[in-house]
Amino acid sequence: MYSSTNNDFIKSIKKLNEKKYRDNTNTFLVEGEHLVHEAIKNNLVKYVIVRDDYNFDYDNKIIVTDKVLKYISNLNTPSGIMAVCNKLESKELGSRIIVLDNIQDPGNLGTIIRSAVAFNFDTIVISNDSVDVYNSKVIRATQGMLFNVNIVVTDITSFLNDIKTEYRIIGTDVVGGKSVSDFKNLKKFAIIVGNEGQGISLDTKKLCSDFVYIPMNQDCESLNVGVAASIIMYELGGL
Repeated sequence: MYSSTNNDFIKSIKKLNEKKYRDNTNTFLVEGEHLVHEAIKNNLVKYVIVRDDYNFDYDNKIIVTDKVLKYISNLNTPSGIMAVCNKLESKELGSRIIVLDNIQDPGNLGTIIRSAVAFNFDTIVISNDSVDVYNSKVIRATQGMLFNVNIVVTDITSFLNDIKTEYRIIGTDVVGGKSVSDFKNLKKFAIIVGNEGQGISLDTKKLCSDFVYIPMNQDCESLNVGVAASIIMYELGGL
């Protein structure tokens, strides 16, 4: 059992709360039994970390004191169980892609990931300058759906250039867009949603063949990007 926060191994786990260490080790932390179970189901867990009074059956298990768990955790009240996981491997692109251009809020990214799974989007492409998908707040906001969708983190300008002959690229634009209801029977397409304050970048806009918007009451100037992306994915997901 680990009881000291000065232990080098415990310190290495604590460092996974920082993006640069997640990137260096290609690993990340999840916390809470539901997320740990989801990670185990997807064969991503390296080892489970449990508080000494927490009953959890797993072969590769590390037992720690409450003090150590609180030291590692990002939560004010740790749940008693965490896991160190390998990052997801990108898979083949599907026919329905949502592209995120400089999304900064962890809650928004988590919402979009959950909605992408709910509305049958195959792949989420996240720009390099967006919030880290393995940020603890993002992971909690996904409620485990992070493990059920293909995620690609890349330079989206290069990505869109690579797919533009095969996919219909549709940006979001409240000024020059068509109503989301005007888009019917799409086959292979990529929807782009942009930064919370700026929208999609000018470079990204140049690569779009169409633009979409959500008609709404004129008293409402705009929607939260997580809500807007969810509505668009629902409308275009073909459920």
